[in-house]
Amino acid sequence: MNIIILGAGRVGESVAESLVSEKNDITVIDTSPQRLAELQDRLDLRGVTGNGIQPSVLEAAGARDADMLIACAPLDETNLVVCKVAHEVFGIPTTIARIRSPEFPDGGALMARTGFAVDHVICPEESLTSYIRKLIEYPEALQVLEFAEGAVSLIAVRAVSGGPMVRHVISELPQLVPGVEMRFVAIYRTDELGQDHQVVCDGTTRIEPGDEVFVLAATRDIRRVLDALRRRDEPVRRVMIAGGGKVGLRLAREIEGECRVKVIEASAPRCEYLTTQLKTESLVLQGDSTDEELLEEENVQDTDLFLSLTSDDEDNIMACLLAKRMGARRVLALINRRAYADLVQGTQIDIALSPAQTVIGELLAHVRRGDVEAVYSLRRGAAEALEAVAHGDRRSSKVVGRRIDELPLPAGAQIGAIVRSVQGAEAPPRVIIPHHDTVIESDDHVIVFLPRKRMVREVEKLFQVGATFLF
Repeated sequence: MNIIILGAGRVGESVAESLVSEKNDITVIDTSPQRLAELQDRLDLRGVTGNGIQPSVLEAAGARDADMLIACAPLDETNLVVCKVAHEVFGIPTTIARIRSPEFPDGGALMARTGFAVDHVICPEESLTSYIRKLIEYPEALQVLEFAEGAVSLIAVRAVSGGPMVRHVISELPQLVPGVEMRFVAIYRTDELGQDHQVVCDGTTRIEPGDEVFVLAATRDIRRVLDALRRRDEPVRRVMIAGGGKVGLRLAREIEGECRVKVIEASAPRCEYLTTQLKTESLVLQGDSTDEELLEEENVQDTDLFLSLTSDDEDNIMACLLAKRMGARRVLALINRRAYADLVQGTQIDIALSPAQTVIGELLAHVRRGDVEAVYSLRRGAAEALEAVAHGDRRSSKVVGRRIDELPLPAGAQIGAIVRSVQGAEAPPRVIIPHHDTVIESDDHVIVFLPRKRMVREVEKLFQVGATFLF
């Protein structure tokens, strides 16, 4: 696929890196020659220097042959205009824009072809906020991802001593947690040298304390799955947010009705603005989130969740390490640099969250071939989970009408769940945790876990229908 990316910032760079690894032809447009040169040195792509809203620059980037344009420039107005030019002048089939303002919702009238011609809107702040909200709802989890309109969830959780399933083999789980169907799709374990490695998941695999476990189950059963892997944490009631930027403010607005919120912000003018945007019950503090005295005065030791959401990776890491040492129950750091995220893995920082990775999954769903409804990037881009819809019949499809054990899946890939529609307008869909003899039917939503990104193309081809299938 020929894809043009406007903007070589953090999001644009991460998107380009992900798409290049999947053998797409990528061209990146940016006003900074130095930034483009650094990208070209690392990745197999082409850089074009210039203002992307100018037709001549888009022409030089190959817009006449492009299949998709992804606008990730810093300004909303730039992304809106370039999508309009791409559609009107060059007829690019698919346009995606990163839009921060809530005034331009996905699917709104202004986004239509007669408006700015934006097919899909991506909002990093909204994605991050939704991600964190799930972690507040399930404080024991490291990650909570939903598929099939919320019917199925994939959770990542750190197993601890005392959980009913810990130190037991997977084949014993039906007796330990009766009435709950689940599928362990991956287990990552740290060895004596501190290196993570994946453990094969089968009936003989024993779950050990400290394992990072990925489990698929019906969303209604997620609470019981978490309880089986670790002791239930107290609900999140007290939250301290370091950084009152776009993400910090958006999150504070959403949770201040449920939690006691404190926001630490270094800028005095920004603090004044925050006080006008939040309820009087929320406390806005001017100061440095790495100031030990300030954290002690604000009783960080009583905090259920400490989140460092500034734009500075180093500050976020240091603030979280300090808050954890001082007694905060759980800490989350926003980290843009992948190398830093890898570095803090396994430290006292409970969750290292990459803004770019939360957005990439949304973008990848539009790039995938076949009918792919959702894509999530896991373990900082190393693995993926996707939701594909099976179409056709046994003649035209490689999956419909076939048992799970008949499918030529790549080694290590697993079908973890199937969501099947039930006859009747009001009937909820049926969640199936498949076995080797489960047969896939047409219109099934199939959740597939891929331990390595390079397997994606093979799985996509499985779900593409042949020419004999008539829609």
